[in-house]
Amino acid sequence: MPAAPLPRPRDGARTSTLEHRVAFYETDGMGIVHHANFVKYLELSRILFMDEHDRPYRDYVAEGLHFATTRVEIDYRRPLRFDDRVEIRVWIERLRGASIRMAYLLTCEGDVAAVAATDHAMVDDEGRATRIPAERRKALGAAAGGV
Repeated sequence: MPAAPLPRPRDGARTSTLEHRVAFYETDGMGIVHHANFVKYLELSRILFMDEHDRPYRDYVAEGLHFATTRVEIDYRRPLRFDDRVEIRVWIERLRGASIRMAYLLTCEGDVAAVAATDHAMVDDEGRATRIPAERRKALGAAAGGV
């Protein structure tokens, strides 16, 4: 079965790229990055995206707001190993009133290592769903390329 096409940000969408050097402790008994570490890479790149294109995530937390992860999708294309340098490119794929979907492309030495997406719901400190504040939605919409 052929691999799905690579995701691309929409025209005008902003992206962030996190560069990460794989540490030995991230690998498993087979010498490859354990699959759970990919979720950490997505988290690190998503926080970088917020810093660069909206505001630091800690500012949301200070207001009692959180982007709770509701879904993680990862299509592994090639293994990563100790000392590999992986680039994680992230952008907003979809923005709704109370949720956001981020897309990711992970590459190593020009090869696609993984394609991923995460869905997040805006919640308050008690975990109740709430709308993304209008000012934040406007900033995130601009970062998404006018969604």
